[in-house]
Amino acid sequence: MFKLGVITDEISQDFGTVVKVCKEYDLEAVEIRSVDDRPPQDLMAADVAMIQAALEDTDIKVCGIATPFFKCDIDSTEEREQHMEILRNCISLAHKLDTSLLRCFAFWETGQTERRWQEIVDAYEEPLRIAEAEGITLGMENEASTSLSTAALTRRFIDELGSDKVRAIWDPANELYADGGITPFPDAYDQLKDVMVHGHMKDGDRDESGEMVSVPVGEGLIDWAGQFARYVEEGYEDYLILETHWRPASALSEDLLNRPGGAAFSEAGEEASRYCLDNIARMLQPLRAQSEG
Repeated sequence: MFKLGVITDEISQDFGTVVKVCKEYDLEAVEIRSVDDRPPQDLMAADVAMIQAALEDTDIKVCGIATPFFKCDIDSTEEREQHMEILRNCISLAHKLDTSLLRCFAFWETGQTERRWQEIVDAYEEPLRIAEAEGITLGMENEASTSLSTAALTRRFIDELGSDKVRAIWDPANELYADGGITPFPDAYDQLKDVMVHGHMKDGDRDESGEMVSVPVGEGLIDWAGQFARYVEEGYEDYLILETHWRPASALSEDLLNRPGGAAFSEAGEEASRYCLDNIARMLQPLRAQSEG
């Protein structure tokens, strides 16, 4: 059966608090995003040592690095150069924390994805060469604010690059937000399941004005019970990681949703993530009972 975990800053900027919650919920992994208000590319040797020490006597693994790589302006040479440095720093971090998966993107949405498609694909020539040399997998996440906004575009991009070091991170909720998105499960999922190596869990629904907003996992438009059942049926055994995004008191700003990290993002995250983890546990209970039986 698949393994459960959480993106660190969806609980807290304090890594000790993250580990405490993971132990309480028997989570098997963390995906590293911001820690102590520093994004992964800026974590220092002391931060790495602290993370390693906190996990040393646990069964919790680091399953990936949630980088912001190429969440930038495709037309900015300066930003693209900065992001290549982000890539190199995050590869170094991944090696130190014994993981080989980096979450990646393909530039902010320009509204001209089809016209600029080959340019987007070509931009990954050097990152892919680096990843293959370093033994790193680039996990492309379908993300509504980027050029790979849907499952279909993500699958097309991966197929065109043609490397087993470029795979998919499937996020059903992101499909809800995307222009041109389709029903996340089963329709969009079926488009990229064959290249999926990692999954995120969050949920969304429409508010009274018709705008999409984050809601607790299992309380929105995604058929999470069906998605979980399909994962079990098809033998998916990699990680499903909670990326809560919902907050109980007030919604996160669009900027924080697109650029998650830091104390403002993590505020009330522990409460929200605990609520979602309880929902997930209830949905998984019959599947676990079935597999144990």
